[in-house]
Amino acid sequence: MMKTVPLISSKDAKEAAVSAKHVVEIHYALTDFLCAGLSLPEIDAFVGTKLRDLKCKSAFHKYKIPAQPPFPSQSCISVNDCVVHGTHIMPQSPLSAGDLISIDIGVKHNGWIGDAAWTWGIEHVSEENQKLMQAGRESLASGIKAMQPGRPMMDFARAVQGVAESKYGFFLTRGLGGHGYGKTLHSPPFVSNVVPTHPSEWPDGWRTFEAGMLIAVEPMLAVGTGQIENVRGTWPIFSADHSMTVHYEADVHITEDGPVDLTEGLQEIPYIVGG
Repeated sequence: MMKTVPLISSKDAKEAAVSAKHVVEIHYALTDFLCAGLSLPEIDAFVGTKLRDLKCKSAFHKYKIPAQPPFPSQSCISVNDCVVHGTHIMPQSPLSAGDLISIDIGVKHNGWIGDAAWTWGIEHVSEENQKLMQAGRESLASGIKAMQPGRPMMDFARAVQGVAESKYGFFLTRGLGGHGYGKTLHSPPFVSNVVPTHPSEWPDGWRTFEAGMLIAVEPMLAVGTGQIENVRGTWPIFSADHSMTVHYEADVHITEDGPVDLTEGLQEIPYIVGG
């Protein structure tokens, strides 16, 4: 049986929009801050400072799921082959020119969550990695446009897969995807980035988008595989072949008139920083 999806009022939507705006502000601050030589602890400390400046708390710090220790960081910091859930305490050299870094920011503000991720290249990137970032951005934008009220969630996966895999030839990470949110970080529905190969893989796939839904959608792409590597009891998830990865996530409010990107402005962030 599919779980009930919470729907929000127009008043709640305004509160959620404020939290999403704070996420965007932190991403813009990171755009000016990131450069070669920074360590992951320095980056996470910067995020913590910005959260406090905005009178927010991290939605990730000490977050707990079964079989995992509490999440140790203020943000998820994932470099190169780390798809998602990178921590500031995992073994990782300081940033170098040519690296790709994805940072997922989760805020709590007045009881409402904001949750979005973005990827930057440090100083310069290879032609392939530039295309990977383009594919991630375009797939997210295409997926959001497909989130129309009354349409099945499968439309989102078709749109994202059509860009990331069919157009660009990269791989979307299987088994991971977007989620409902609101006053909690994760709630139904699960939103896959890929069309399932069998119905039990994504029971929510034929559920329709409804006005009042808040959904964080997040394509995760890798150059060489859609499979992951994860050591049980640790948070970071890597591409199984350790090829380069990107992660893009937006907060979307479904209205009667269509999807509203509460994290609008992230697409204006430059691809390359620290040069």
